Amino acid sequence: MRLCSIASGSSGNCIYVGSDSTHVLVDTGISGKRVEFGLNDLDLSTRDLSGILITHEHSDHIRGLGVIARKYQIPIYATRGTIEAICASKSLGKFPENIFHEIRENEDFGLGDLTVKPFAISHDAAQPVGYRLEHGGRAVGIATDMGIYDEYIVGNLSGLDALLLEANHDVNMLQVGSYPYPLKRRILGEKGHLSNETAGQLLCRLLHDHLQTVLLGHLSRENNYEELAYETVCAEVTMGDNPYKAADFDISVAHREQASRVVVL
Repeated sequence: MRLCSIASGSSGNCIYVGSDSTHVLVDTGISGKRVEFGLNDLDLSTRDLSGILITHEHSDHIRGLGVIARKYQIPIYATRGTIEAICASKSLGKFPENIFHEIRENEDFGLGDLTVKPFAISHDAAQPVGYRLEHGGRAVGIATDMGIYDEYIVGNLSGLDALLLEANHDVNMLQVGSYPYPLKRRILGEKGHLSNETAGQLLCRLLHDHLQTVLLGHLSRENNYEELAYETVCAEVTMGDNPYKAADFDISVAHREQASRVVVL
């Protein structure tokens, strides 16, 4: 399996996961041109995609979806609530018939030679999900846009080989920043986003000897920065109630404007 973050941040998200024969995107919150350039760096093109998995309908996750759907006719997989919200959006244009494939939380499905396992997440969207993708005994998790985590989330993200995990904001930066109070409450709430500290605490629950790579993603442009997210998460791991230190793992930050290195499992 391979994992690569083409773009990750509050302004746009697009993640590639694939095998030798099956290539999928998780979200298309950037332009079709940027998607194509990102795939070209992987020696792929948009035409090589087997499907697009959508986590939820917010614009930073679906901005390029309409253009890509109309141009390439790639199957789109999402929950019923997300599909209805996407189709109600006036900014994406009309979608081709039969391009949407409804999925359900906790019901695995096959996409090429990948097994996809959607799981429910806590976010202020219609019916949002995260994804666990498996192939050949390897597993990748995509977990962003979560206000909170619980034992259910931990269970769905346990035993991974690679993980893209939200580290959206620094709580102090958010609290003293320029965002209006209702928006601050939303981000800090149970249907908002994981802070750096909370991401580190969740990661402590997921560490195991064979976890190969952790990419920290979906960083806020206004309320976080890469070094702070990295240092805070690493401090939580090193000081947490677990037998590991952050230096035991390959932890890095997925960039906003450029693709990450390709993680090969």
